[in-house]
Amino acid sequence: MKAGIDEAGKGCVIGPLVIAGVACDDEEHLRKIGVKDSKKLTQKKREELAEKIIEVAKIEVIKIPANKLDELMETKTINEILKESYAEIIKKLNPRVAFVDSPDVIPGRLARELKELTGIEVVAEHKADQKYPIVSSASIIAKVERDREIEMLKQSCGDFGSGYASDPRTIAYLKQLKGLEMPHFVRKKWKTVERLYQSSLLDFQI
Repeated sequence: MKAGIDEAGKGCVIGPLVIAGVACDDEEHLRKIGVKDSKKLTQKKREELAEKIIEVAKIEVIKIPANKLDELMETKTINEILKESYAEIIKKLNPRVAFVDSPDVIPGRLARELKELTGIEVVAEHKADQKYPIVSSASIIAKVERDREIEMLKQSCGDFGSGYASDPRTIAYLKQLKGLEMPHFVRKKWKTVERLYQSSLLDFQI
């Protein structure tokens, strides 16, 4: 059995980091139903595919909210947090081999470290979500789960856009918080937020 692992929300400034693992014996079936890199799919298509993936595969998901991520980043880098999460998912899925979309600039290093942590053979590559249906499936699950978390936050906190610093709505939302304590779902350790804290906010430019 193969497993694929990917994340959603690594670079966002608002909302959780979501890591998903998918394990399946029939990767060809995943290809046939049309899985691909989640960024190339509409939200509706991702949700439809997620339901189909769940029917034929074993799924593991880790969600790390912004405040927990801030706490972890007191002593770890984001890539170290991802590596530990990947290892946890690999152990739970217990596949013959795991394919991961590498956040490390040296994918081979990540593969070696994950094998040491799990005892499982690991293939780590950049853009693995575009190359392997099993990783594409994980990217879809991660994105769908993160989108659901974001929608729940918006229902209680208002529309802050996508949560990424490249989104004008997200920056506009953060500007509204000038002089206030940043809420628990904003990543205070991110450079975007640090700059907002240190500047007048109104002078901040994307």
